[in-house]
Amino acid sequence: MSDHASGGAIKTYLNPVYPKSFPDPFVLKHDGRFYCYSTGFAEDGNVFGVITSNDLVNWTELGGAMKPLETSPPYYWAPEVTYSNGKFYLYYSVGNETLMEIRVAVSDRPDSGFIDSCHRMTYEDFAIDAHVFIDDDGSKYLFYATDFLEHSHIGTGTVVDRMIDWFTLAGEPHPVTRAKYDWQVYDPNRKEKGGVRWHTVEGPTVMKRKGTYFEMFSGGNWQNTTYGVSFATSNEIEAPDEWEQFSDGAQVLPILRTEPDLIVGPGHNSVVRGPNNRELYCVYHRWTDDGRVLAIDRMDFAGKRIFVVGATHTPQPMTFAPAPNPCDLSASSQGWTIGDLPSSFLCEITFKCRPGKGENADIGFSFATDAESVCLKFDPISNEISLGGVGARKLDPEFDWTAKHLIRIEADHRKLRISLDGADITACPYLLADPVTAITSFSEKNELEISSFQFTEGFEELFEDDLDPRSNGWQITAEATCPVESGDLLVHADSRIDITKHRPLQHCEFAVNFRVTDSDRVGRFGLVLRAERNDVLQLSVDTSDATLAINNEPIHRITDEATLQAYHQLRVIKVGVEAFCYFDDLLIKKIEIDDVECSAHLFCDRASVAIEMIRLTSI
Repeated sequence: MSDHASGGAIKTYLNPVYPKSFPDPFVLKHDGRFYCYSTGFAEDGNVFGVITSNDLVNWTELGGAMKPLETSPPYYWAPEVTYSNGKFYLYYSVGNETLMEIRVAVSDRPDSGFIDSCHRMTYEDFAIDAHVFIDDDGSKYLFYATDFLEHSHIGTGTVVDRMIDWFTLAGEPHPVTRAKYDWQVYDPNRKEKGGVRWHTVEGPTVMKRKGTYFEMFSGGNWQNTTYGVSFATSNEIEAPDEWEQFSDGAQVLPILRTEPDLIVGPGHNSVVRGPNNRELYCVYHRWTDDGRVLAIDRMDFAGKRIFVVGATHTPQPMTFAPAPNPCDLSASSQGWTIGDLPSSFLCEITFKCRPGKGENADIGFSFATDAESVCLKFDPISNEISLGGVGARKLDPEFDWTAKHLIRIEADHRKLRISLDGADITACPYLLADPVTAITSFSEKNELEISSFQFTEGFEELFEDDLDPRSNGWQITAEATCPVESGDLLVHADSRIDITKHRPLQHCEFAVNFRVTDSDRVGRFGLVLRAERNDVLQLSVDTSDATLAINNEPIHRITDEATLQAYHQLRVIKVGVEAFCYFDDLLIKKIEIDDVECSAHLFCDRASVAIEMIRLTSI
């Protein structure tokens, strides 16, 4: 039985996951564990409390991350920690609340021992809420909040500045999101600021997906019901104009917001991948009698939109764990091999090595298929990395091979994507002749140490290339033509079309992002879990009247039919004898289901849709 099921039912968690005061939470995942940092003083007299977990739900207290400064100001706010090349960099705000600056401290461990570097990063009178974003190419940027006293909506907004190194900004901050809506009012007559109508946009956290940058931020005053978290988007990280905001507070509400009498003041979030490295979680604080306590909720994308399944106050499906380690991965000069792999998987490996001397002192990983073997090779002597023997890429001259580094490997049938410490090695997918069947580590004249190996079966197809879907493992009804254009799989069905990939799974999450491209057609689109030839579960939407159905029984009517012209998500979580059926952030229904292996299918019946993401994860 899966670790996620007990007695045939899925395990759950309940917010808050850490009920003590823990404001402005930031979560770092390092070497397979989570470390969370908070504003203020810890019980041991140090600043920035630290807790740790292996599942984001059960937390252990570790004390404070840093000793207070010798001439200690009263306020220590919003710590964020970034790891690079053996060092942990803690960015934080410090000051007397009126005057605040951003500084950076350094440690060689994630849980404590941070020492201020004597580097002040910002020179505005008021600068808070630092967030480091590293782009696909390794470029570094610092987002933070500062005041705009001559803006149309006076108050705090966010900016971005390029980082020259971990301690120095270029000194050219560009506005990203400034207040423009009434929901972002902090105080209509703020006495500390001369009685002006004061707005607040703060707490930036940034992600990138399919070429679009997303900045999540908090807006308004936590004491108001309008307070919450929203986001803005841009195609350029240093855009000449401000990023486009999603929520106006009237027609479009914040994506995470106060629910009167239930949830107060959810805000200042960070984002982290869950234990299986596929799920995304929004980590935030909310107010109770104990102060600002720690909560987590699942979040996702649908096109250029973020949604959060929350803020929740009822039991939620437990975070999904990676698969158990398949073999002994301890340090060995002989290496190891993992065979009999599924056709699609995600693997994260934390490693370090002690480089040998002389020629051919390579380390790396070999990916075997039925037709070939492709090597991801590191050369510590020349400081290069290459995949498939071509396109050797120079690493930073300061790259420390004895420090821990993270390799992320995504194998989706024939497509292979690899990143090193968050920077892409494959600018586009490396195309294999066949799916990977085995991974082998090798280390010639080096001592290779693997400290964390996390494996998750499944795939997330984003259709970012023009590869024919059938050539990458998709089985589509024979007569159907389903081209990939501009990041979408286009499906136009005059009769029922069936789309599937991957082997049957007993416990899984299955999700699809779609939009209707012809609402005049009377048809249906949806997900199916199938055991042999029998449909165990079907979650569908009528594309003409926007009615959601489970096993052909109408369950829910989407009130605004026009919304189907935008991207939405259908999602099913199946564990044991339970299945949770979602439309975006809304749990439509939880039903009982047979505990059997099921293959995952999409169907489109007399409808026209564009699909921008399909995800299947074994859980």
